[in-house]
Amino acid sequence: MVADKQADSNKSDDILLSTQEVIKTALNKLGYPEEAYELMKEPVRMMTVRIPVRMDDGKIKIFTGYRAQHNDAVGPTKGGVRFHPNVTENEVRALSIWMSLKAGIVDLPYGGGKGGIICDPRKMSFRELEALSRGYVRAISQIVGPTKDIPAPDVFTNSQIMAWMMDEYSRIDEFNNPGFITGKPIVLGGSHGRESATAKGVTICIEEACKKLGIEIKGARVVVQGFGNAGSFLAKFMYDMGAKIIAISDAEGALHDPDGLDIDYLLDRRDSFGTVTNLFEDTISNEEMLELDTDILVPAAIENQITKDNAHNIKASIVVEAANGPTTLEATKILTERDILIVPDVLASSGGVTVSYFEWVQNNQGYYWKEEEVQEKLREVLVKSFNNVYTTAQNRQIDMRLAAYMVGVRKLTEAARFRGWI
Repeated sequence: MVADKQADSNKSDDILLSTQEVIKTALNKLGYPEEAYELMKEPVRMMTVRIPVRMDDGKIKIFTGYRAQHNDAVGPTKGGVRFHPNVTENEVRALSIWMSLKAGIVDLPYGGGKGGIICDPRKMSFRELEALSRGYVRAISQIVGPTKDIPAPDVFTNSQIMAWMMDEYSRIDEFNNPGFITGKPIVLGGSHGRESATAKGVTICIEEACKKLGIEIKGARVVVQGFGNAGSFLAKFMYDMGAKIIAISDAEGALHDPDGLDIDYLLDRRDSFGTVTNLFEDTISNEEMLELDTDILVPAAIENQITKDNAHNIKASIVVEAANGPTTLEATKILTERDILIVPDVLASSGGVTVSYFEWVQNNQGYYWKEEEVQEKLREVLVKSFNNVYTTAQNRQIDMRLAAYMVGVRKLTEAARFRGWI
């Protein structure tokens, strides 16, 4: 157990350091001074909280939670809250920086925020999860709000947890405040299209990448690693567009069929945590799946899946990152040298924060849009953002990851410069 926690801590350190490394390179290429990097390399605010919860057995358990606010030069910070046993402080720091970059790439009036609680929601009752959600809001209530920092769902959190958090904040604030949080149920001020927004954004990026390389979506071979919220929606979207989903995976293993899997059949049989491969005998490993001969590879699970050890064996033409940090910097260099187009996470997975922004806008104005309007606006934002990053990469002869970081950090740094912070 101690060794596992140390390994998770080392991974978080690696993610933070690699994020800082790319930010430094991006700022240098943009011509900003050293103090710009000193400001951007860490969150401006980091809060650690301890949350007591009375468990169903009557005992009090103390949970540790975090909230990072990377930079609020542009506007309020924005980012999800994850419930996971492997949450670490440095992971939350790094993810808050990524949220700043995502907001900059899609040109939203936000800085990045992120939250997390060290817990295993799969082993907790409904009542315990509600108590933990409300306790977290009480603990961070002084630094969050619709004009300060706006939480949202993330790993192992959902619209129900957002509803509990909104209700607790409204009690503290003494009036109904739906704009405090996004990803809520529609009846409480949520937005149409929010649940599938991340996957829809990834799908739009895949379409644009295929246009650049002359790949026809219909009949294209697609591998999706991860069958949770983003992965399952994405697989369904691509399947309905006529692509052949030749492999999917979950925490238990992977399914492979070169003629294409029946995604509707798999969706009907997966459990609430996205697990379906345990129902089959003929499975392959996640490692084998990543190295399949395919047109499009979508890592939609966890970080550090494509590394220097397997990057030479990747056979996809396009890698689209739906997960956070699935490709290391060494692997990015190897894939780029092999002319494999990488659509980085900070661009590909920005659909979620974009529709969260739409939800916040709708809450603020008290007027709600139909799903068709949400989808139309999302496509407009993502197509423009993809082409901006792609053009930057082509013009400067750099990889898409560095180009995305340059686009993402520029707005934030300019806002900080005009404010006189640097």
